[in-house]
Formats: sequence, structure tokens, C-alpha cells
Amino acid sequence: MIRGIRGAATVDKNETAPMLDVTRNLIGHIVEKNSLRPEDICHIWITASPDLNATFPARALRDLEGFDRVPVMCAQEIPVEGALKKCIRMMVTAETPLGQDEIRHVYLGRAKALRPDLAGES
Repeated sequence: MIRGIRGAATVDKNETAPMLDVTRNLIGHIVEKNSLRPEDICHIWITASPDLNATFPARALRDLEGFDRVPVMCAQEIPVEGALKKCIRMMVTAETPLGQDEIRHVYLGRAKALRPDLAGES
């Protein structure tokens, strides 16, 4: 089965190192909690809130073992009034035997407020 796995995390500063660290941490949690291998992943979409522009979050995955061939795309979230600031969001599309109700979505830091119903799984 092909499944979508959501994740989000917040960054304290609009700086390259923190953005890359948070992105690596987020993909690490998604991979671990869903027993994924890079070769299981079809592609990854990463978005950043408009206040994060110090780097492309996708850069964080380039140096991770096995992720050099995973297609990754970055985009900017639409600037909705009142939206969570300094937030990196991720959609991982992967092949997995897990059922829809077994997928573990990951929400870290202040991003837990985005989906409190799923944040307890993180």
C-alpha cells in the first residue's frame, strides 16, 4: 500500500542550522515510528511557513544515508492569518504494509497544536 505520513515541527530561529536540525529530527521520527527505509519512500514534500527563509529544509535530507535518491520538494506554506509561525511541515509518501489506522504521524514542539488528536502519537 502507498500511504501518506504527515509531520510538523517548529523552529526557534530563522537560521540555517536550526532549520536543518529540526528537519532531520522530524524525518528521523517519521521513519522510526513507521518502520520505513529510504527505499520505501516515494517522495517527500516539505513546506516552511513564510517566516522561514534561511535555507531550503530539503537540504537536511541530502546527507542522510539512503536519502540521496529520494525525490524531495520544498514549498512555502500559504500565509494564512494566525497560522503557526516558524513551522516546517512534511508529507512523506511511502510504500508500507501499515494500515491507515496504524500510520504514526509526527508533530513536535509547538506543532503539536496543529493536530492535537494525532500529537499524542508523536
